[in-house]
Amino acid sequence: MPVALNHTIVAAHNKLASARFLADILGLEVSPEYGPFVPVEIPNGVTLDYIDSPDPITPQHYAFLVTEGEFDEIFARVKAAGLTYWADPFHRRTMEINTNDGGRGTYFDDPNGHNLEIITRPYGSGG
Repeated sequence: MPVALNHTIVAAHNKLASARFLADILGLEVSPEYGPFVPVEIPNGVTLDYIDSPDPITPQHYAFLVTEGEFDEIFARVKAAGLTYWADPFHRRTMEINTNDGGRGTYFDDPNGHNLEIITRPYGSGG
């Protein structure tokens, strides 16, 4: 079996609300609570396990490779939610998308300040 990422833990101030935010934006489901975690399974089998943290949260970056059609659907939900989005990871190009490597991409924050990204082409894939 090749090495594959199975899950990662995502710190949140409200694990259920944060899991619902991600699932709603990406068009996924929140799985039943498992121990201290609220999981959201990504279609490639990786699970983001949300856990409550009373401590300050260090923002992390989570990038999701999506199809062109999924990008349109997710981006429409980002805009409908009134979220600020950026074309770059440094949040300098506000309310823009990028066309890196011949695809499309954008960044937006979750309720805990985690930097979420949707892209239609992996970085370095040309275009």
